[in-house]
Amino acid sequence: MMTKAEKAQEIQQISERFAKAKAAFLVDFKGLSVEKVTSLRKQLHPLQSEMRVVRNTLARRALMDHPTTESVLKDEFVGTNAIVFAYDDVSAPAKLLTNFCKDVEELQLKSGVMDGTALDESRIKYLATLPSKDQLRAQFLGLLSAPMSKFVRTLEAVPGGFARVLSAYKDKKA
Repeated sequence: MMTKAEKAQEIQQISERFAKAKAAFLVDFKGLSVEKVTSLRKQLHPLQSEMRVVRNTLARRALMDHPTTESVLKDEFVGTNAIVFAYDDVSAPAKLLTNFCKDVEELQLKSGVMDGTALDESRIKYLATLPSKDQLRAQFLGLLSAPMSKFVRTLEAVPGGFARVLSAYKDKKA
C-alpha cells in the first residue's frame, strides 16, 4: 500500500516524464514474463526511451498537468498498462515496439500520443516504417553535398578534356 506522499511523488515523476517525452506509447503487457519485460527495457534504453509500469489512477492524475495528452490517453488506461516514453527519436522506439509485438504476442500496442496527436496501433506501425533521425540526417547531407560534388566534377572535366585534346594533337603530329 502506498502512502499519500509516495503517490504524490509517483504522480510528479510520471508528469515530468510526460513533459520531457516527445511521444508516449501505451502498451498492455498482461501475460508477459519478467525476462521479456527486462529485455524490452534493455532494448529501449539505448534509444533514449524507457518503459514505466504505472497504476491507472496515478497515470490519469499525472495527465491532468498535460491537457492535450490527457484528452488523448485518459480513456485508454484500462487493464494492465505500461507507458513507453520516447525522449529523442520517436520512430526508433515505435519500430522496436512493433517488432517486439510481432515476436511476443502477449505485448499489445494500445495507443500513443505525439505532439498532442492521438496515435492508434496502425499509426504507430506506420511511424515504425519511417527512417530514423540518423538516416534522415545522412540523406539530407547527401542531398546537400550532391550539387557541390557535381560542380567539382564538372570543373575537373574541362581541364581534363583540354589535356586529352592536346595529347591527341601531339599523337597526331608524331
